[in-house]
Amino acid sequence: MSKAAKFFTISMLALAVTGCAVTSQPIDRSVSEQRAQRDLATMFKDQEPLSGPLTLHDAMARAVKYNLEARLKVMEEALAKRQVDLASFDMLPRIAMEAGYAGRSNVSASSSQSVLTNTQSLEPSTSQDRDRGVADLTMVWNVLDFGVSYVSAKQQADQRLIVQERRRKVVHTIIQDVRSAYWRAVAADRLLKQIDGLMARVDDARNNSERMTQQRIGDPVQALGYQRALIEATRQLEEQRRALSLAKTELAALINLPLNTDFTLVADDSYQVPELKVDFNRLEEEALASRPELKEQDYQARISAAETRKAMLRLLPGLEFSAGGHYDSNSFLVNQSWADYGVKVTWNLFNVLSAPAAIDVAKAGESVAAARRQAISMAILAQLYVARANYNEAQRQFQTSQELASLDGQIAEQLRNRYSTQSIGELDLIQGELNTLQAQLKRDLSYAELRNAYAQLFVSAGLDPLPASLPDDQLATIASALETSESRWASGDVGALK
Repeated sequence: MSKAAKFFTISMLALAVTGCAVTSQPIDRSVSEQRAQRDLATMFKDQEPLSGPLTLHDAMARAVKYNLEARLKVMEEALAKRQVDLASFDMLPRIAMEAGYAGRSNVSASSSQSVLTNTQSLEPSTSQDRDRGVADLTMVWNVLDFGVSYVSAKQQADQRLIVQERRRKVVHTIIQDVRSAYWRAVAADRLLKQIDGLMARVDDARNNSERMTQQRIGDPVQALGYQRALIEATRQLEEQRRALSLAKTELAALINLPLNTDFTLVADDSYQVPELKVDFNRLEEEALASRPELKEQDYQARISAAETRKAMLRLLPGLEFSAGGHYDSNSFLVNQSWADYGVKVTWNLFNVLSAPAAIDVAKAGESVAAARRQAISMAILAQLYVARANYNEAQRQFQTSQELASLDGQIAEQLRNRYSTQSIGELDLIQGELNTLQAQLKRDLSYAELRNAYAQLFVSAGLDPLPASLPDDQLATIASALETSESRWASGDVGALK
């Protein structure tokens, strides 16, 4: 090989290797900024505006409709439906169409040789044009493939139902999270103004005390102790404020409102204690029949059983039907277009060897699914019993917190009367009001825990807060349905549990 040829070969090889190299460029900052702007515009797009104070069921309705995680599950369900539609096409026959142009640089010629005398018996000849156009349309349908595809489509349909159960679970979780955040936000609305007012009074008292210390008025040790008590009171107030200040932000995130939105909540000052009027045995039955996790395992069991049927189907021979139309522009052909058809049996004999193992694996999958379902059933029953225990404890804790809040309120009132007659100092009054605020905070948070524990009983039983279908997707319709369901559960309506 000449040097020029070697150089050309090496150059082409280097060019080919360079062309196969893959590089990735970092995303430009402007692209990220544009994406962020689009996301911000999309996250809160097409939402019904707030028209007044937000009730608990309004907040739940907004979460069900607008929460981004719930939206994701809706999209996953829609994707699963399309996958079912796509799997259905696998049952159709295979139809292949080909068309093209064929040519060669010389004539396709051949001769014949006698097998007896080894002499040429036919001079070289051709029966094919050097350039020709061809087209084929062929349909092939395998009965075995149809059966396997049908079972696979059924499995895909079960996968779609699994996605629906997971969406149910997400809705249950989101509604429960909204309930918890809502009641804490109500407590924040009720107490933050009082905390801010008391903190302002504590700051004034601290400034006055520091000014008296600088002027050397009174006992320095007593003054410093007074200031220390005020700082401790400030620290306690700051802890309470921190516990409450993020409640509305968390609620806004759950219902997909812009986090800087200023909204008001409908407060309930009655502190009505919910009573469980439903037979607990009925809740047990519903939990084992309705929980999304168990229904998902039911569908998984069907998928595993279908996998066993597919393994058994592959043992059978396949019956294949074919039909097609063909065209060839070759001028030597008597018939340039024709149709053909046929029937044949195909059987992969190696499937006979591997099928027993495949069937054993599929049956083992069924056994695992059954064992998993039983384990989940036990866990769900445990959750239900824990929910009942939490509800009973939450009742007792709320009653205790309510009594303490009432007593601290009476003590604070007495301290105000004494302070007005200058019988006590300001620090005693501040400490009394601080105790009252702490008692009120514990009462409101324990009430929120009580409402959550009560609702958790029905969530643990797998009861859907929304019916299977609604006349429309308006927020008012969703909120009304949520309120109706909870009213029926509260009244012990067993028929509403289905």
